[in-house]
Amino acid sequence: ITMDYIIAEHRIRFTGSQEWLNVIKSLDGFIPFQAAEEGTPIATLTDSQDAPPTFEEVLYSSDTEQVSNRFGRTATGYLFESTHIDGDKLTVWTNANEPTTYFQGDMNPQLVRFAIWIAYGIKTIPHQTIAIHTSCIVQQGKAVIFLGESGTGKSTHSRLWREHIEGAFLLNDDSPIVRIIDGVPTIFGSPWSGKTPCYKQEHYPLAACVRLSQAPYNKITRLKLVQAYAALHPSCPPDFAYDDQLYDHISATLGDLLAEVPVYHLACLPDREAALLSHKTVMQ
Repeated sequence: ITMDYIIAEHRIRFTGSQEWLNVIKSLDGFIPFQAAEEGTPIATLTDSQDAPPTFEEVLYSSDTEQVSNRFGRTATGYLFESTHIDGDKLTVWTNANEPTTYFQGDMNPQLVRFAIWIAYGIKTIPHQTIAIHTSCIVQQGKAVIFLGESGTGKSTHSRLWREHIEGAFLLNDDSPIVRIIDGVPTIFGSPWSGKTPCYKQEHYPLAACVRLSQAPYNKITRLKLVQAYAALHPSCPPDFAYDDQLYDHISATLGDLLAEVPVYHLACLPDREAALLSHKTVMQ
């Protein structure tokens, strides 16, 4: 039994035990991305009973109140471990030049959802594809992404656009996917949208990127190239930033994006005027 999903026009195939496939079916965000099984997938994700490899080097680790994650290299590829405070460890591994990624251990849907995000990123990043931590709004058939550290107001600014700008709607509120297609930066909806359930199988040309910061006033400035790169880079997957090969792909994709798309800094209040200012500037 296999199940196919199309995410940012990349075919992902799940195969393996019924238990594994049932976990995938339970992930609500994936439903809009289901597809008929045909063609060759860019990646195949399966569960495995084989002994996983071990870390040759841990490149990145992160901890929340509930989950501890580690990402790094093995002798032949990449390894990701995710451990829930109330459960066991989920281990994910792949060889660098092979399409299959293996999953073993705790099939907690919370762990599996994020682990698929990691696996998807590894296999698609060589194809100018990056899941980027932003809130994405669409208006007049064009997408705008709002960047910033957690708590800077990305979701709030998206909501203000929807409330005060006619026709604006949310494409994704946490991890839309940017992909360069025939030289055109394009934003896709994805199965990963943070705390906001917004999972849309849609895509739009990227019109602008806006990095937000809180301020007692509203002011927007277009950034120069080096500043623009610095504004975008922190929103790319941090797990991949410490591996030369993965980061080279990120840099190349950002370079092509910045050649086509303006990047702005918006110092703002969480109010209607901030939304109107950014809309007027980026959609002119």
